[in-house]
Amino acid sequence: MSDDCQRRGWWTKYSETKLIEVENSILSVIKSKFRTWFVSIGSTVGKDDKIWTIALNEESDNTPIVMLHGFAAGIGFWCKNFDEIARDRSVYAIDLLGFGRSSRPVFSKNHETSEQQWVSTIEEWRKKVNLEKFILLGHSFGGYLATSYAISYPERVRHLILADPWGFGERPENYKSPSVPLYYKLLFYLFYPLVYFNPLASVRAAGPLGPALVHRMRRDIARRYEDQFENSHVITEYIYQCNSQYPSGETAFHSFLKDVGWAKNPMIHRFDLLHEDVPITIMYGEDSWIDPQPGLILHETRGHKSYINIDIIASAGHHIYSDQPDMFNKFVQDACTLVDNSLDKKGMIKTEELLNKHKRLQAGVKDESACKEVREEEVDESAIVNKVEHEVTFH
Repeated sequence: MSDDCQRRGWWTKYSETKLIEVENSILSVIKSKFRTWFVSIGSTVGKDDKIWTIALNEESDNTPIVMLHGFAAGIGFWCKNFDEIARDRSVYAIDLLGFGRSSRPVFSKNHETSEQQWVSTIEEWRKKVNLEKFILLGHSFGGYLATSYAISYPERVRHLILADPWGFGERPENYKSPSVPLYYKLLFYLFYPLVYFNPLASVRAAGPLGPALVHRMRRDIARRYEDQFENSHVITEYIYQCNSQYPSGETAFHSFLKDVGWAKNPMIHRFDLLHEDVPITIMYGEDSWIDPQPGLILHETRGHKSYINIDIIASAGHHIYSDQPDMFNKFVQDACTLVDNSLDKKGMIKTEELLNKHKRLQAGVKDESACKEVREEEVDESAIVNKVEHEVTFH
């Protein structure tokens, strides 16, 4: 690994050996055959950038899928999804440059430049693993980067799947911050000078107490994996080891932020740059803090031009892939099946019934009729099927 990847403060409890050990424990729950390795992408951002990669079912002839994690995460977070999604196709997932076990170069301080740097790393990685066209799935910040990549390289993206994507909407004028426990408020004010510059600086500033701090603050994530691991600390230890290193991706992400949690350059202003030949599936968690309104706007502005589908996953928060893994995996598989059968092409129009359901969804109405699937007749009657799913549903 490069020197950039190894840079860290002596005060932290980071250990590359520990990170490898914890990640191996997490990946041990995968039943499918897989391999992991570093993909060298040259001097894309730093001197010798490497992307940590996992691949499953590489022998499949179906369209492969590439999975991008969210902020401060890594490939281990997909452990409840790999087996099912890899059942019928090749699956690739990476640690984004600056996160996890990938290299940690210094990104540009300009958010537009660093965004393009990330997009370039994904493209260089694609070339190295020799993928021509693929389904691209991104969660949260990974969804933001996946969309940016689809804008820059639409010819490579066979279908774009966005899982509770961050950075799409603008901060509402009447936005009020959610209430948080007093414990977290005290931590925020204690470490505010550090957090102002990097969101996870408090984890590193806590030094030897860092692992315990993460375990206490991210029990919510650990609980999502209780059915997978006897050791309840394995996920929080993974989070700590991934984020107690030199904050390369974290610092670059901070440059994207406007206020707390909002993007300086939200995707809602770039919807017109998304090529109409790129079909889109968007999934939101019913209980997530992510606002689904930008997805509905995207549906209304381009729904008559190309395929776009929106799903709301019930009883799921922001981490929909671990909150409701079975439903998440099903929706991803459904989108992939559409790709395999070329059912996500242009040639569909909106019905009045769908528009009415959109209005009810926007108004927050969740009646029984709004929970039913909406199906549309295809414009081209000579197509493979007479009806395809093109829905806004509560599942």
